[in-house]
Amino acid sequence: MDRKHNRRQFLQILGAGTAASIAAATDGSAKDYARGASRASDKQLKLGLASYTLRKFDLDKTLAMTRRIGLKYIALKSMHLPLESSPAQIAEAAEKVKKAGLELYGGGVIYMKDEAEVNRAFDYAKAAGMKVIIGAPVPELLALVNQKVQQYDIKVAIHNHGPGDKNYPTPSSVYERIKDLDRRIGLCNDIGHTIRAGEDPAVSAEKFADRLLDVHIKDESVATAKGQAVEVGRGVIDIPKFLRTLSKINYTGVVAFEYEKDADDPLPGLAESVGYVRGVIAAI
Repeated sequence: MDRKHNRRQFLQILGAGTAASIAAATDGSAKDYARGASRASDKQLKLGLASYTLRKFDLDKTLAMTRRIGLKYIALKSMHLPLESSPAQIAEAAEKVKKAGLELYGGGVIYMKDEAEVNRAFDYAKAAGMKVIIGAPVPELLALVNQKVQQYDIKVAIHNHGPGDKNYPTPSSVYERIKDLDRRIGLCNDIGHTIRAGEDPAVSAEKFADRLLDVHIKDESVATAKGQAVEVGRGVIDIPKFLRTLSKINYTGVVAFEYEKDADDPLPGLAESVGYVRGVIAAI
């Protein structure tokens, strides 16, 4: 098979994945098609949503939109499940997620600036049945976080936040701080912030594979601090390379879409992003 044919086949598969997700977002009759595409891709990687993507919408609408796009896993941000919620309120929200046919695998990003906030984060995650806290504890609290991980058996994936983050700008900066701690403390590689801070997301994923617990997938306009969120596949990140790397390292966590563009109308761009990733997964 010649290279032109290979490329044509890749683009056809890619287009099919994108079309399926866009159709699911805009036409209710495409829901079965989208769910079929989701099942095919999820055999290889667990695709989910960081609910910050839908920050302008309430929990019910967020769950409905996540289902509509064909994603199965969700991590809730505090606007969808407030950190100060009572155990009863947390249980009610978790039940809503379950009834929607989704898996509430985590919460975050959860910032922890003092001991009380660390304690609250773990109680919150336990009450919701979350497996992982996507968090950003200040470095001075890592010893306490280490104790809590051992006590609760809940993982903590520390989120890197790019050039403006003094504590955790890159995956490598996270790894240096946690490499001697309990192995249930690891990384949430936010690949947009990673590339904005000058690191290759694929290289960092492979280098720190033993501590990669969560992924925020997105794309950026340029590979500098000035990078802006764009639809996955339209930016500068080599998404096929990154996804091949996740397959190579046998990554078993969730690949969560955190689409930060178009907050008031995110579904078309999110659908395009999900479709692009599904197409790449099918092609590789």
